[in-house]
Amino acid sequence: MRTFGIGLIGTGFMGKSHALAYRNARAVLGGPAARLDVLCDVPADKASAMASQFGFARATADWREVVNDPAVDIVCITTPNRYHHDMAVAALRAGKHVHCEKPLAVTLADAENMAAVARETGLRTMVGYNYLHNPAFDHARRLVDEGAIGALLHLRGWVDEDYQADADLPWTWRARADEAGLGALGDIGCHLISMVTRLAGPIDSLVADMATLYPTRPMPDGDGRGAVENEDVAGALVRFESGVKGTLAISRCAHGRKNRLGFELHGTRGTIVFDQERLNELQLYRQGSEATAGFTTILTGPSHPPYGDFIPASGHQLGMNDLKTIEAAAFLAELSGGPRRGPDFAEALAIERVIHAIARSAREDRRIAMNPQEDRHP
Repeated sequence: MRTFGIGLIGTGFMGKSHALAYRNARAVLGGPAARLDVLCDVPADKASAMASQFGFARATADWREVVNDPAVDIVCITTPNRYHHDMAVAALRAGKHVHCEKPLAVTLADAENMAAVARETGLRTMVGYNYLHNPAFDHARRLVDEGAIGALLHLRGWVDEDYQADADLPWTWRARADEAGLGALGDIGCHLISMVTRLAGPIDSLVADMATLYPTRPMPDGDGRGAVENEDVAGALVRFESGVKGTLAISRCAHGRKNRLGFELHGTRGTIVFDQERLNELQLYRQGSEATAGFTTILTGPSHPPYGDFIPASGHQLGMNDLKTIEAAAFLAELSGGPRRGPDFAEALAIERVIHAIARSAREDRRIAMNPQEDRHP
């Protein structure tokens, strides 16, 4: 079976997660193997140290060496957002498959170009929506598809974190529109959109609002304050093409919330509730006798694949890096002729069109149709 060479650009939080995932994918889930070939970061001494720590054979401070390295089959991009476009396009043009963290790009135009280049080259892509690979999320989808809660009528979705909740936290690149793009929408709101659209299908139209709660933040060097150029919170009322209605709430300023990414699905005969802070649990309510009414807590276990490939007993819990391992293994399997699990650049572009539509709706104070030919004014 073929072994795929990995080139990693970026060694922060998600860079380490990618390194662990590709190192562990075959050991846990079988299938094709990955070879950790070359790692890139700056400065060069940091790249060398991280390559040694992560187990890569070589290090470089020039990302172009990664995308042009003949040993590399998959380029993993885990850099700040503003670098995604140029790196991904160069990698695809060099004949490499690309595994890129979300969001695709700072601007919608760049994201559209990335998807177009992927389509033109015919190469495979994966985008880092690792929460979609949670066995609990897969089970929620199966329950909906099997009609366990009847016909889906309405959903509520939320994603709350507190990494920007303190008004005195220093200004960073995440506050710049030219480096981060959207704020809470691009950083965490896209995860919520990835989930609800896989549960309820494409969004038809939406009306939204957003706000920057802290317009300035202290500069890291103590010299004055810098402007925050993107949103801290956003909310939307959405209509899905399926007829389902929904409400979405997004905040990066919610004290005490670390990764409260979740949803509540209301059907004609029941309800499903999920919260990523308790990622190994699913809450299910089915209509029935008042004497037995109440939610059932479903603990993920070996009956919810691929949980059993990690742990042979229920209740022992998977973690975020395990979800990234499932994601990496799925991409390796796809490159060996297996089914597409995604999301690829095309699906990720659809997600980003939604978050940019939310921002546009808030700016223009009107409902936005996802089909531009049917854009609906008040």
